[in-house]
Amino acid sequence: MRIVLLSLLSCLALSACQPGTDAPTQTTPAEAVKTPAESAEKLQVKAVVVAMFEIGEDEGDRPGEFQFWKERYGLTEKYPFPHGFHDLYYNPEKGVLGMVTGMGIARASSAFTALGLDPRFDLTKAYWLIAGIAGIDPQDGSIGSAVWTDYLVDGDLAHQIDAREIPEDWSTGYFPLFANEPYPEQEGEVVARNGEVFQLNTTLVDWAFNLTKDIELMDTDAMLALRSKYTEMPAAQLPPKVLRGDHLSASTFWHGKLFNDWANDWTAFWTNGKGNFMTSGMEDTGSYQALTYLDNAGLADKKRVMVLRTASNFTMQPTGMTAAENLASESSGAGYAGMLPSLEAAYTVGSTVIDEIVLNWDKYQDTLPGQQ
Repeated sequence: MRIVLLSLLSCLALSACQPGTDAPTQTTPAEAVKTPAESAEKLQVKAVVVAMFEIGEDEGDRPGEFQFWKERYGLTEKYPFPHGFHDLYYNPEKGVLGMVTGMGIARASSAFTALGLDPRFDLTKAYWLIAGIAGIDPQDGSIGSAVWTDYLVDGDLAHQIDAREIPEDWSTGYFPLFANEPYPEQEGEVVARNGEVFQLNTTLVDWAFNLTKDIELMDTDAMLALRSKYTEMPAAQLPPKVLRGDHLSASTFWHGKLFNDWANDWTAFWTNGKGNFMTSGMEDTGSYQALTYLDNAGLADKKRVMVLRTASNFTMQPTGMTAAENLASESSGAGYAGMLPSLEAAYTVGSTVIDEIVLNWDKYQDTLPGQQ
């Protein structure tokens, strides 16, 4: 089940990736990697900025998630990373490392693990900002908005029966592992034993949201025109803003009202009614799972992880259109009105938080924001 990163797949198509082929990685051969013996000491990283994809080059062309960070944040020092998808780039003055994981849970989780085990870097006190585009539920927000995440919910770990074969009283054929029906009655709270849900550090999320909630985000006439179609959803018609909500992470690219209903129900089930599905994407449960293992090994601190997803598109169609029609419209040349604004929002909001941390490192090195 993948989440509506409609914009992402469109961008990859426009950058000449052909169906059935694997996009090339942007890494340097292994022989160029410095060994621990060649490095005087481990690089003390203050923050890692994580993007999931780039469209073409890292600079100077149509941007993906990484380009604004590379161009604007002084990520000039290259660290070859042949054991990952894309070479790493570092700002030595600010102590910020930039990583591109590649699309999907498999690439993201392996990239985090590879970085965490890399002997060149000390990440024990690093803050992690996962900043990427997403679909947004039009019942909760509008395109171009930036959403700080509390819960990461996995949408892949499940049983599935084709909807044409399910009992008449079932709402979906997609239901939790080890259950016999959708959303079974539980004695007490639902317990996620297989990585179905993760809750981020609430205090850190509070701090990041409060620091950035008043930032004015990019808006355009094209965004206004798209928003105006969602006449029955007031939140979708609002200008973009900084929000707070929960993220559904999965590998299948989905779209439409019925899947959107499922995403809301699935998120509510796994968070015991505490979470609200707001954004959709591919990688984040895999990324965070890898970080929890690095935390177990004393190589990273999962309490320092933030996830910021910015809305490039809506996860369902407006009234008067079918899901297929809306998906086709988004995939056309006139689609993805929120693509560039969402990339701008990810950088504008994300860099505000990273700047606050690295420019006040004496304050945040040992004490997390919100705990002073």
